[in-house]
Amino acid sequence: MLSVTDTNAVIPFIEQVTPLPFPSPPDWGRGPGEGVVWKTIRCVRMKKIPLLLFIALWINFLMIPMSNAGSLEELQKVLPENVLNWSKAEQDHFYDSETIFDYIDGAGEVYRAYNMRYCLSRRYAAPEGPPIILDAFEMDSSYDAFGVFTHDPDGDQLAIGQGAVYRSGWLGFWKDRFFVSLYADEETEAAKQALLALARKVASLIKKEGPKPQILSRLPKKGLQALSIRYFHDHPVLNRHYFISTENILRLGGQTEAVLAAYQLKEGAALILLVHYPEAEKAKDAYSGFLKHYLPDADASGIAKLENKKWCGASVKGLSLAVVLEADSREIAKDLLGGLIGKDK
Repeated sequence: MLSVTDTNAVIPFIEQVTPLPFPSPPDWGRGPGEGVVWKTIRCVRMKKIPLLLFIALWINFLMIPMSNAGSLEELQKVLPENVLNWSKAEQDHFYDSETIFDYIDGAGEVYRAYNMRYCLSRRYAAPEGPPIILDAFEMDSSYDAFGVFTHDPDGDQLAIGQGAVYRSGWLGFWKDRFFVSLYADEETEAAKQALLALARKVASLIKKEGPKPQILSRLPKKGLQALSIRYFHDHPVLNRHYFISTENILRLGGQTEAVLAAYQLKEGAALILLVHYPEAEKAKDAYSGFLKHYLPDADASGIAKLENKKWCGASVKGLSLAVVLEADSREIAKDLLGGLIGKDK
C-alpha cells in the first residue's frame, strides 16, 4: 500500500468491540507530571499542611496543563451527530494502547509505535448509503500524529487539517496531536461528500495546529520529495518502509527520532535516513553496528558500492546518524551525507 511512485526514486516500500471509558484522574499518570501531582496531593493530606496552603496547591494543580488527558473525550462532546444524510448510529467506543487490538488487530501495532494514547470510534448510518466509520486517534504529540499520517500517505492531497489524503472511500488527516481516519464501506459520490464534510467539521473542532518534528528541518531542501517523507521511532516501522535488517542494528527505539525521505536530483536519485539519538554514545554504537552488519566494505568516508550498483554511505556526528541508501552515484551519496551531518550543532 505504501509507495513513492510519485517520486522518480526507486525505493522498496511495503504495506504495511469493547467500550473503554476514560479513566478518572487518580488513574491517569500517562502524561508528564500527572502521577507526580497526585502523589503530591496525597502527601499534602498526610502531612496536614494548613488548609489555605492546601487550597493554593490545589489551584496551582488545576492550572497545570494536563498534557493530553481528556482531550479526546472533549472532542467527542462536540462531534457532529449528523452529516448530510448520515447520523450517529450507536454508542461511541474508546480504546487505549492495549485494547486497540480488540478493534484493529492488524494495524494496532502501528499506532502503538507512534505513542497512541486513545482512539475514539464512531459509526454513522444513512437510510440509503454505506456506513461511515470515524476513528480519531490521540497521540502523545503532534510529532507522532504527523508520523502516523506519513505512514501511509498515498492518495489525493486535500486541504484539511494540517495534511489530508483521500483514496477509494477512505480519508485521513492530522492536526495537532490527532490523526483522524474516516472510511465508507462503499465508495459512492454521496459517501465521498459526507466524508469530506465530516472531515472538515472535525478538523475545525481541533482548535490549534501542532508543530512538525524538528528533525525535518535538517533535511536538505534541494531534490527533496516531500510526499516521500516518513517519520518514525522504531525498527519495525523502518523495515515496513525500507528493510535494513531483522536485527535492530541502528538501535532505534522510543527515544529516537528518524526520518526517511527520497531525493531526486538532476544527477540522479537517492534515499536518506536521518536518526537523532538521546545520547552521542548511542549514535556512535548505531554507526558502528551499521558499518559492521550492513556496509562492511565501506571506505574511510563510510561509503561503499553495493551489489545492485547503487551507493550507500553513513556518517555520525554528535547525536545524529545519517545514512544514504540507493544513491545513483558516489558523489550523490557524499553530497547528501555532507548536507545532513553538516547541519548538526
